[in-house]
Amino acid sequence: MIFIDRINAAHPLPGLIESTNPCGEQPLLPYESCNLGSINLSRMVKDGEVDWERLGDLVALAVRFLDDVIDVNRFPLPEIEQATLQSRKIGLGVMGFAEMLILLNISYRSTEAVSMAEKVMSFISQEARQASARLGEERGSFPLLEQSRLKGWSAMRNSTVTTIAPTGTISIIAGTSSGIEPLFALAFVRNVLEGAHLTEVSPLFRAAAKERDIWSPQLQAELARKGSASGLAGVPEDLKELFVTALEISPEQHVRVQAAFQKHTDNAVSKTVNLAEKATVEDVRAVYHLAYDLGCKGVTVFRYGSRSQVLYLGNGETVPGCKYCG
Repeated sequence: MIFIDRINAAHPLPGLIESTNPCGEQPLLPYESCNLGSINLSRMVKDGEVDWERLGDLVALAVRFLDDVIDVNRFPLPEIEQATLQSRKIGLGVMGFAEMLILLNISYRSTEAVSMAEKVMSFISQEARQASARLGEERGSFPLLEQSRLKGWSAMRNSTVTTIAPTGTISIIAGTSSGIEPLFALAFVRNVLEGAHLTEVSPLFRAAAKERDIWSPQLQAELARKGSASGLAGVPEDLKELFVTALEISPEQHVRVQAAFQKHTDNAVSKTVNLAEKATVEDVRAVYHLAYDLGCKGVTVFRYGSRSQVLYLGNGETVPGCKYCG
């Protein structure tokens, strides 16, 4: 679901937005381009702390890179070229947020996780906007600057600079968690092309379990069967809490994390609220209302076991551990 009134109210340019791209993170005017990139936050942790200096440098580089994409691109239609060059929208986002939290020893379902989400995205947003302003001084501002809500800036290269995309494929290539999602499971089966099934185990959990000297073939088999450490004998409670999985996190917490990122994102945020098979219409309604109340521009819900499911727990079971999971 998208909240089209809120999308238009927040849009910095004249014109009416009628829809978004399929995943909901990029509202665009007719003929504009979807030009996105994502920083791997799991690589921005050093000695248990966020490496803010490295993150700032990477944001500036990414903004320049995405702006370069506009200039080197070969546009398929003159209308697309004109619309893109008028607004010069880019969308810098993140992936690996869940793994970053684990490396910081923060549980995804904690209030600290929401605070970190807002802190990280606020920093990225500020650094990206400053980088775009410097590019504006160097290369010239986007042509619609004086007609936009950014007209107070002396120069600005891009009308938007941030977007949170799902990063489904690129996070697999990068070997990290997707977008701002929690870990779906510690072990799960992924359906890929031509009906193939791939079993994946969280490398961070494996490393943590080996460090605690609890990793064993039996534990691996149990993870493959359940997908979660909840209820597994021999796994310390602090690890169970740190490696909490998507269905163990309340729908409210899913939405609060999304809202924290949306607060500092120019475009929109792609985020899935994972619901158990027993979720009701009222559960879905509650998610929609909370997402709107907290300032989201849209929200996606997915009830486990629905058609066209891509990720499955090890043996197809739902994960116990919260009132929504059974």
